[in-house]
Amino acid sequence: MKAAVLREVGQPLQIEDVQIDKPGPNEVLVRTSVAGVCHSDLHFIEGHYPYPLPAVLGHESAGVVEAVGSNVTYVEPGDHVITCLSVFCGHCEDCLTGHMSRCQSPEVRRSPFGPQPLSKDGSPVFQFLNLSSFAEQMVVHEHALVKIRKDMPLDRAALIGCGVTTGVGAVIHTAQVEPGSTVAVIGCGGVGLAAINGAAIAGAGRIIAVDMQPSKLELAKKFGATDIVNAGDGDPVEQVIEMTGGGVHYSFEAIGLKVTTEQSFRMLRRGGTATVIGMIPVGTMVELHGPDFLQEKRIQGSIMGSNRFRVDMPRFIDFYLAGKLHLDELISKRIQLNEINGAFDALKTGETARQVIVFDQ
Repeated sequence: MKAAVLREVGQPLQIEDVQIDKPGPNEVLVRTSVAGVCHSDLHFIEGHYPYPLPAVLGHESAGVVEAVGSNVTYVEPGDHVITCLSVFCGHCEDCLTGHMSRCQSPEVRRSPFGPQPLSKDGSPVFQFLNLSSFAEQMVVHEHALVKIRKDMPLDRAALIGCGVTTGVGAVIHTAQVEPGSTVAVIGCGGVGLAAINGAAIAGAGRIIAVDMQPSKLELAKKFGATDIVNAGDGDPVEQVIEMTGGGVHYSFEAIGLKVTTEQSFRMLRRGGTATVIGMIPVGTMVELHGPDFLQEKRIQGSIMGSNRFRVDMPRFIDFYLAGKLHLDELISKRIQLNEINGAFDALKTGETARQVIVFDQ
Protein backbone atom coordinates (compact mmCIF):
# COMPACT_ATOMS: atom_id res chain seq x y z
CA MET A 1 0.00 0.00 0.00
CA LYS A 2 1.03 3.64 -0.42
CA ALA A 3 2.09 5.59 2.67
CA ALA A 4 3.86 8.85 3.51
CA VAL A 5 7.05 7.96 5.41
CA LEU A 6 9.21 10.28 7.51
CA ARG A 7 12.77 8.99 7.31
CA GLU A 8 14.74 12.00 8.52
CA VAL A 9 13.84 14.97 10.73
CA GLY A 10 13.42 18.16 8.76
CA GLN A 11 13.05 16.39 5.42
CA PRO A 12 9.94 15.96 3.24
CA LEU A 13 7.82 12.85 3.64
CA GLN A 14 8.41 10.16 1.02
CA ILE A 15 5.55 8.34 -0.69
CA GLU A 16 6.51 4.67 -0.55
CA ASP A 17 5.06 1.19 -0.88
CA VAL A 18 4.99 -0.40 2.58
CA GLN A 19 3.62 -3.68 3.87
CA ILE A 20 0.84 -3.92 6.45
CA ASP A 21 0.36 -6.87 8.80
CA LYS A 22 -2.87 -8.76 9.34
CA PRO A 23 -4.86 -7.63 12.39
CA GLY A 24 -4.10 -9.41 15.66
CA PRO A 25 -6.80 -10.76 18.01
CA ASN A 26 -7.83 -7.30 19.30
CA GLU A 27 -6.97 -5.33 16.17
CA VAL A 28 -8.90 -3.97 13.22
CA LEU A 29 -7.86 -3.37 9.61
CA VAL A 30 -9.27 -0.05 8.40
CA ARG A 31 -9.31 1.28 4.85
CA THR A 32 -8.36 4.95 5.29
CA SER A 33 -10.84 7.27 3.59
CA VAL A 34 -9.65 10.67 4.80
CA ALA A 35 -6.74 11.95 6.91
CA GLY A 36 -6.31 15.47 8.22
CA VAL A 37 -2.96 17.22 7.98
CA CYS A 38 -2.48 18.45 11.55
CA HIS A 39 0.11 20.82 12.99
CA SER A 40 0.99 18.15 15.56
CA ASP A 41 2.51 16.05 12.76
CA LEU A 42 4.62 19.05 11.77
CA HIS A 43 6.08 19.19 15.29
CA PHE A 44 7.47 15.69 14.78
CA ILE A 45 8.70 16.44 11.26
CA GLU A 46 10.62 19.44 12.60
CA GLY A 47 12.05 17.47 15.52
CA HIS A 48 10.36 19.34 18.36
CA TYR A 49 9.24 15.98 19.71
CA PRO A 50 11.58 12.99 19.23
CA TYR A 51 10.14 9.86 17.64
CA PRO A 52 11.72 6.64 16.27
CA LEU A 53 12.20 6.69 12.51
CA PRO A 54 11.29 5.73 9.87
CA ALA A 55 7.62 6.27 10.70
CA VAL A 56 4.34 6.75 8.90
CA LEU A 57 2.81 9.87 10.40
CA GLY A 58 -0.86 10.89 10.57
CA HIS A 59 -3.31 10.64 13.46
CA GLU A 60 -6.57 12.35 12.42
CA SER A 61 -8.65 10.09 10.21
CA ALA A 62 -11.83 8.27 9.31
CA GLY A 63 -12.39 5.16 7.26
CA VAL A 64 -14.20 1.88 6.74
CA VAL A 65 -13.51 -1.40 8.54
CA GLU A 66 -12.17 -4.11 6.22
CA ALA A 67 -11.32 -6.95 8.62
CA VAL A 68 -11.31 -7.67 12.36
CA GLY A 69 -9.26 -9.85 14.71
CA SER A 70 -10.62 -12.94 16.43
CA ASN A 71 -11.45 -11.17 19.73
CA VAL A 72 -13.00 -8.02 18.26
CA THR A 73 -16.70 -7.56 19.02
CA TYR A 74 -17.16 -3.79 18.76
CA VAL A 75 -16.96 -3.37 14.96
CA GLU A 76 -17.42 -5.51 11.86
CA PRO A 77 -16.45 -5.13 8.19
CA GLY A 78 -18.32 -2.28 6.54
CA ASP A 79 -18.62 -0.11 9.66
CA HIS A 80 -17.67 3.55 9.31
CA VAL A 81 -15.23 4.64 12.02
CA ILE A 82 -13.25 7.57 13.33
CA THR A 83 -9.80 6.85 14.75
CA CYS A 84 -8.45 8.37 17.95
CA LEU A 85 -4.93 8.34 19.36
CA SER A 86 -6.40 8.11 22.88
CA VAL A 87 -6.38 4.32 22.91
CA PHE A 88 -7.85 3.12 26.21
CA CYS A 89 -7.62 -0.18 28.09
CA GLY A 90 -10.83 0.31 30.06
CA HIS A 91 -9.64 -0.95 33.44
CA CYS A 92 -6.63 1.09 34.63
CA GLU A 93 -7.01 3.82 37.26
CA ASP A 94 -7.31 6.58 34.65
CA CYS A 95 -9.97 4.72 32.66
CA LEU A 96 -11.98 3.74 35.74
CA THR A 97 -12.02 7.32 37.01
CA GLY A 98 -13.28 8.68 33.70
CA HIS A 99 -9.96 9.99 32.37
CA MET A 100 -9.56 7.68 29.39
CA SER A 101 -7.45 10.16 27.42
CA ARG A 102 -4.66 9.68 30.01
CA CYS A 103 -4.48 5.89 29.62
CA GLN A 104 -0.93 4.64 29.00
CA SER A 105 -1.55 0.91 29.30
CA PRO A 106 0.92 -1.08 27.13
CA GLU A 107 -1.68 -3.77 26.45
CA VAL A 108 -3.33 -1.68 23.72
CA ARG A 109 -0.07 -1.45 21.78
CA ARG A 110 2.00 -4.10 20.07
CA SER A 111 5.15 -5.20 21.84
CA PRO A 112 8.25 -3.47 20.43
CA PHE A 113 9.91 -6.88 20.40
CA GLY A 114 7.39 -8.54 18.08
CA PRO A 115 6.05 -7.98 14.55
CA GLN A 116 5.02 -4.40 13.87
CA PRO A 117 1.91 -3.32 11.93
CA LEU A 118 4.03 -1.68 9.22
CA SER A 119 7.22 -2.73 7.48
CA LYS A 120 9.22 -2.36 4.30
CA ASP A 121 11.46 -5.04 2.84
CA GLY A 122 11.43 -6.86 6.18
CA SER A 123 12.42 -3.84 8.29
CA PRO A 124 9.92 -2.18 10.67
CA VAL A 125 8.36 1.17 9.84
CA PHE A 126 7.15 2.63 13.13
CA GLN A 127 3.48 3.27 13.77
CA PHE A 128 2.75 6.86 14.80
CA LEU A 129 0.60 7.47 17.89
CA ASN A 130 -1.04 4.05 17.55
CA LEU A 131 -2.49 4.99 14.14
CA SER A 132 -0.31 6.08 11.16
CA SER A 133 -3.13 7.44 9.04
CA PHE A 134 -1.02 8.85 6.19
CA ALA A 135 -1.48 5.46 4.55
CA GLU A 136 -4.11 3.68 2.52
CA GLN A 137 -4.77 1.23 5.37
CA MET A 138 -4.29 1.09 9.14
CA VAL A 139 -4.08 -1.78 11.63
CA VAL A 140 -5.17 -0.43 15.02
CA HIS A 141 -6.45 -1.69 18.36
CA GLU A 142 -10.24 -1.81 18.49
CA HIS A 143 -10.10 0.68 21.40
CA ALA A 144 -8.69 3.29 18.99
CA LEU A 145 -11.98 3.39 17.05
CA VAL A 146 -15.49 4.70 17.42
CA LYS A 147 -18.35 3.60 15.18
CA ILE A 148 -20.28 6.41 13.54
CA ARG A 149 -23.50 6.79 11.61
CA LYS A 150 -23.11 6.19 7.88
CA ASP A 151 -24.84 9.40 6.82
CA MET A 152 -21.91 11.40 8.24
CA PRO A 153 -19.49 12.54 5.48
CA LEU A 154 -16.13 10.93 6.19
CA ASP A 155 -14.07 13.99 5.26
CA ARG A 156 -15.77 15.98 7.99
CA ALA A 157 -15.77 13.02 10.38
CA ALA A 158 -11.97 12.79 10.12
CA LEU A 159 -11.60 16.27 11.64
CA ILE A 160 -13.34 15.05 14.78
CA GLY A 161 -10.57 12.48 15.23
CA CYS A 162 -8.15 15.08 16.61
CA GLY A 163 -8.57 18.82 16.06
CA VAL A 164 -12.26 19.14 16.87
CA THR A 165 -12.15 16.80 19.86
CA THR A 166 -9.04 18.58 21.16
CA GLY A 167 -10.49 22.08 20.86
CA VAL A 168 -14.12 21.47 21.82
CA GLY A 169 -13.12 19.01 24.53
CA ALA A 170 -10.68 21.44 26.14
CA VAL A 171 -13.54 23.93 26.52
CA ILE A 172 -16.26 21.53 27.65
CA HIS A 173 -14.32 18.90 29.59
CA THR A 174 -10.96 20.32 30.69
CA ALA A 175 -11.94 23.90 31.50
CA GLN A 176 -15.69 23.34 31.93
CA VAL A 177 -16.58 26.78 30.59
CA GLU A 178 -19.72 28.18 32.19
CA PRO A 179 -22.60 29.81 30.27
CA GLY A 180 -22.26 33.59 30.14
CA SER A 181 -18.52 33.59 30.87
CA THR A 182 -15.85 35.44 28.89
CA VAL A 183 -13.39 33.41 26.80
CA ALA A 184 -10.25 34.23 24.82
CA VAL A 185 -8.68 31.81 22.33
CA ILE A 186 -5.11 32.49 21.17
CA GLY A 187 -4.49 30.95 17.74
CA CYS A 188 -7.19 30.44 15.13
CA GLY A 189 -5.93 27.35 13.36
CA GLY A 190 -8.00 24.16 13.29
CA VAL A 191 -7.82 23.51 17.04
CA GLY A 192 -8.35 27.15 17.99
CA LEU A 193 -11.39 27.46 15.74
CA ALA A 194 -12.79 24.28 17.30
CA ALA A 195 -12.26 25.80 20.76
CA ILE A 196 -14.12 28.94 19.67
CA ASN A 197 -16.93 26.76 18.34
CA GLY A 198 -16.94 24.80 21.60
CA ALA A 199 -17.16 27.99 23.64
CA ALA A 200 -20.18 29.05 21.61
CA ILE A 201 -21.83 25.65 22.15
CA ALA A 202 -21.06 25.92 25.89
CA GLY A 203 -22.89 29.25 26.01
CA ALA A 204 -19.98 31.63 26.62
CA GLY A 205 -21.23 35.20 26.61
CA ARG A 206 -18.20 36.72 24.94
CA ILE A 207 -15.60 34.91 22.83
CA ILE A 208 -12.45 36.78 21.82
CA ALA A 209 -10.35 35.36 18.97
CA VAL A 210 -6.64 36.32 19.01
CA ASP A 211 -4.39 35.83 15.97
CA MET A 212 -2.09 37.73 13.62
CA GLN A 213 -3.75 36.61 10.37
CA PRO A 214 -6.71 38.83 9.39
CA SER A 215 -8.19 36.02 7.28
CA LYS A 216 -8.22 33.68 10.26
CA LEU A 217 -9.80 36.31 12.49
CA GLU A 218 -12.59 36.77 9.96
CA LEU A 219 -13.05 33.00 9.80
CA ALA A 220 -13.23 32.89 13.60
CA LYS A 221 -16.41 34.96 13.49
CA LYS A 222 -18.13 32.13 11.59
CA PHE A 223 -17.25 29.77 14.44
CA GLY A 224 -18.72 31.98 17.15
CA ALA A 225 -16.17 34.68 17.98
CA THR A 226 -17.90 37.84 19.16
CA ASP A 227 -14.70 39.93 19.19
CA ILE A 228 -11.32 39.76 17.47
CA VAL A 229 -7.86 40.91 18.52
CA ASN A 230 -5.03 41.18 16.00
CA ALA A 231 -1.86 40.48 17.97
CA GLY A 232 0.09 42.37 15.33
CA ASP A 233 -1.60 45.62 16.32
CA GLY A 234 -0.13 45.74 19.83
CA ASP A 235 0.13 43.70 23.02
CA PRO A 236 -2.80 41.25 22.86
CA VAL A 237 -2.91 41.02 26.66
CA GLU A 238 -3.44 44.75 27.00
CA GLN A 239 -6.07 44.66 24.24
CA VAL A 240 -8.01 41.84 25.91
CA ILE A 241 -7.83 43.39 29.39
CA GLU A 242 -9.03 46.74 28.08
CA MET A 243 -11.77 45.11 26.02
CA THR A 244 -13.10 43.11 28.98
CA GLY A 245 -12.48 45.57 31.79
CA GLY A 246 -10.03 43.37 33.64
CA GLY A 247 -9.49 40.09 31.79
CA VAL A 248 -11.28 36.91 30.81
CA HIS A 249 -12.68 34.05 32.88
CA TYR A 250 -11.14 31.44 30.57
CA SER A 251 -8.29 31.57 28.07
CA PHE A 252 -7.06 28.89 25.67
CA GLU A 253 -3.62 28.74 24.08
CA ALA A 254 -3.88 26.85 20.79
CA ILE A 255 -0.47 27.47 19.20
CA GLY A 256 2.18 25.89 21.43
CA LEU A 257 4.59 28.76 22.08
CA LYS A 258 6.20 30.07 25.27
CA VAL A 259 5.12 33.67 24.65
CA THR A 260 1.48 32.87 23.87
CA THR A 261 1.24 30.51 26.84
CA GLU A 262 2.44 33.29 29.13
CA GLN A 263 0.01 35.69 27.47
CA SER A 264 -2.88 33.30 28.08
CA PHE A 265 -2.17 33.45 31.82
CA ARG A 266 -1.63 37.21 31.92
CA MET A 267 -4.97 38.00 30.26
CA LEU A 268 -6.99 36.29 33.00
CA ARG A 269 -9.17 38.14 35.46
CA ARG A 270 -9.03 37.18 39.17
CA GLY A 271 -10.02 33.53 39.55
CA GLY A 272 -9.57 32.84 35.84
CA THR A 273 -8.24 29.66 34.25
CA ALA A 274 -5.81 29.34 31.35
CA THR A 275 -5.81 26.03 29.45
CA VAL A 276 -2.84 25.16 27.24
CA ILE A 277 -3.91 23.11 24.21
CA GLY A 278 -0.94 23.75 21.92
CA MET A 279 2.10 21.44 21.84
CA ILE A 280 4.92 23.42 23.43
CA PRO A 281 8.27 22.07 22.16
CA VAL A 282 10.25 19.75 24.42
CA GLY A 283 12.69 21.67 26.62
CA THR A 284 10.70 24.93 26.59
CA MET A 285 10.21 26.54 30.00
CA VAL A 286 7.22 28.79 30.71
CA GLU A 287 7.60 31.76 33.10
CA LEU A 288 4.70 33.12 35.15
CA HIS A 289 4.45 35.97 37.64
CA GLY A 290 4.27 34.30 41.06
CA PRO A 291 2.04 36.86 42.87
CA ASP A 292 -0.70 36.25 40.27
CA PHE A 293 -1.42 32.94 41.99
CA LEU A 294 -2.61 34.92 45.01
CA GLN A 295 -5.47 36.07 42.77
CA GLU A 296 -6.54 32.42 42.35
CA LYS A 297 -5.49 32.38 38.71
CA ARG A 298 -4.86 28.89 37.36
CA ILE A 299 -3.05 27.38 34.40
CA GLN A 300 -3.53 23.80 33.24
CA GLY A 301 -2.85 21.48 30.34
CA SER A 302 -5.23 19.41 28.24
CA ILE A 303 -4.55 16.18 26.36
CA MET A 304 -6.89 15.52 23.44
CA GLY A 305 -9.62 17.59 25.07
CA SER A 306 -9.87 15.27 28.12
CA ASN A 307 -12.03 13.15 25.83
CA ARG A 308 -14.24 10.12 26.33
CA PHE A 309 -14.16 9.70 22.58
CA ARG A 310 -16.67 6.88 22.16
CA VAL A 311 -19.21 9.12 23.88
CA ASP A 312 -18.01 12.50 22.62
CA MET A 313 -17.48 11.88 18.91
CA PRO A 314 -21.01 10.63 18.11
CA ARG A 315 -22.34 13.67 19.98
CA PHE A 316 -20.10 15.97 17.95
CA ILE A 317 -21.51 14.38 14.80
CA ASP A 318 -25.02 15.14 16.04
CA PHE A 319 -23.92 18.73 16.70
CA TYR A 320 -22.62 18.98 13.13
CA LEU A 321 -25.74 17.54 11.55
CA ALA A 322 -27.82 19.94 13.67
CA GLY A 323 -25.80 22.91 12.39
CA LYS A 324 -24.08 23.67 15.72
CA LEU A 325 -20.58 22.38 14.91
CA HIS A 326 -18.97 24.04 11.90
CA LEU A 327 -16.88 21.42 10.15
CA ASP A 328 -17.42 22.45 6.51
CA GLU A 329 -15.61 25.73 7.11
CA LEU A 330 -12.62 23.97 8.72
CA ILE A 331 -11.56 22.28 5.50
CA SER A 332 -9.29 24.58 3.50
CA LYS A 333 -8.51 22.10 0.73
CA ARG A 334 -8.92 18.44 -0.23
CA ILE A 335 -5.73 16.88 -1.59
CA GLN A 336 -4.20 13.53 -2.61
CA LEU A 337 -1.49 11.73 -0.65
CA ASN A 338 1.27 12.84 -3.04
CA GLU A 339 0.46 16.49 -2.24
CA ILE A 340 1.12 16.09 1.47
CA ASN A 341 4.40 18.03 1.63
CA GLY A 342 2.72 21.05 0.07
CA ALA A 343 0.09 20.85 2.81
CA PHE A 344 2.79 21.00 5.48
CA ASP A 345 4.40 23.97 3.72
CA ALA A 346 1.02 25.74 3.90
CA LEU A 347 0.79 24.96 7.62
CA LYS A 348 4.09 26.73 8.20
CA THR A 349 2.68 29.97 6.79
CA GLY A 350 -0.16 29.92 9.33
CA GLU A 351 -2.77 30.74 6.70
CA THR A 352 -4.75 27.49 6.51
CA ALA A 353 -7.20 25.83 8.89
CA ARG A 354 -7.07 22.18 7.78
CA GLN A 355 -6.19 20.36 4.57
CA VAL A 356 -7.43 16.79 4.29
CA ILE A 357 -6.09 13.88 2.25
CA VAL A 358 -8.86 12.03 0.43
CA PHE A 359 -7.74 8.51 -0.48
CA ASP A 360 -10.72 7.29 -2.50
CA GLN A 361 -11.02 10.15 -4.98
